[in-house]
Amino acid sequence: MPELSLLLYVEDDPDIQTVAQMALEMVGGFTLRTCSSGREALQAAAECRPDLLLLDVMMPGMDGPTTLAELRKLPNTGSTPVIFMTAKVQAGEVAHYRSLGAIGVIAKPFDPMQLPVQVKALWDEAMT
Repeated sequence: MPELSLLLYVEDDPDIQTVAQMALEMVGGFTLRTCSSGREALQAAAECRPDLLLLDVMMPGMDGPTTLAELRKLPNTGSTPVIFMTAKVQAGEVAHYRSLGAIGVIAKPFDPMQLPVQVKALWDEAMT
């Protein structure tokens, strides 16, 4: 099973970004490349080869699903597993995100101490 270490994390809210980054790096032991917009994520993806994409759904300009569609066109992220983070977690919405190729959806607001556990569990489930 491939190891999960580098995450490309896209979140436009600086407070949420900070909390998630601390949780994923300090508690989870992951390396994060953090971006504040879909456009920034496309630039970052061209420079790094993330193991996992962690995308906020609701962002100004380019939302999470649009960002994913653009990331899929790049060689470094063409088949990279993705997890969406959103407050919209009704069954129909989750099914839609999975239809876009997401290995899972993490509800916001999230528990910072549980976030790394949730990310790793979705990764392990997808890789088996």
